[in-house]
Amino acid sequence: MTEKDKLPPKTCTIDRLVTVQNDVEKVIKGVKTATRRNGRYADIGEVLDLNGKKFVIENVYAQKLGEMTDKHAKQEGYQSLEEYKKVILSYHPGMKWLPEMKVWVHEFKPMKTNIQ
Repeated sequence: MTEKDKLPPKTCTIDRLVTVQNDVEKVIKGVKTATRRNGRYADIGEVLDLNGKKFVIENVYAQKLGEMTDKHAKQEGYQSLEEYKKVILSYHPGMKWLPEMKVWVHEFKPMKTNIQ
C-alpha cells in the first residue's frame, strides 16, 4: 500500500491549490513550499502548473492548526506563525483560528524540468 492509498479522496482539484496571486509569486520564487487547505486538493506525485512553471507534490498529510509552528509558517512564505494567522484570517472573514481544526498540508518542490 502506497502513501497515496492511505489518503482519503480528494475534495478539490490541484488547479485550485494555489490561487492567490501573491502566493503564486511566492511559489515561483521558491519562498512558499507548502499550502494548507481545509480539504485535500492533490495527490503525492501530482504536478501543479503555475504560470508555466511546474511543481511536484512531495507530501500530503493532515495537521491541526494548533500543531503549526513558525517553521510551518515559513513553508507558507511568512516570517512567523502570527503573520500567517493574520493573513489567513483576513482571507476568511468571520473564521476563527481553532487549534483543533484539521487542515491538509500539501508540500511541493519545483520539477527539474523548470531548471534552465
